[in-house]
Amino acid sequence: MNIVLFAMLGIFIFMMFRRNKKTKAQQATLQSQFAPGVEVMTSFGLFGRIVSMNDAENQVVLELSPGNLATVHRQAVTKVVEAPVVAEDEPTVVPDYASSLTGQDLGTPAATAETPDETLKRLNDEGKKDS
Repeated sequence: MNIVLFAMLGIFIFMMFRRNKKTKAQQATLQSQFAPGVEVMTSFGLFGRIVSMNDAENQVVLELSPGNLATVHRQAVTKVVEAPVVAEDEPTVVPDYASSLTGQDLGTPAATAETPDETLKRLNDEGKKDS
């Protein structure tokens, strides 16, 4: 019985060290991709472009928007953001007016439009279903 417990403890410790090693390898790969001009995301959800890096103090200066800079710790940068790939043979179509996004004409009312009374009734009915 004791041998089984020691074996399970050994396997648990082995798996823990293995996971830490993988995490460190992924972090090192990510850190090697850092360079000025790279689009990144921080652990707290800010997106920006790397302007400069200070390896001695582990700091990265990000440009969040033109003229807005933020200095963060190097480990706060958790993801390199890849630019979306746009096929060159497909032209980008920009609609002339907003109703073309829904496929409806400007002169006709929306097929799914509700009156305020209908909306209130629908919301009240949905609330009764939850009870």
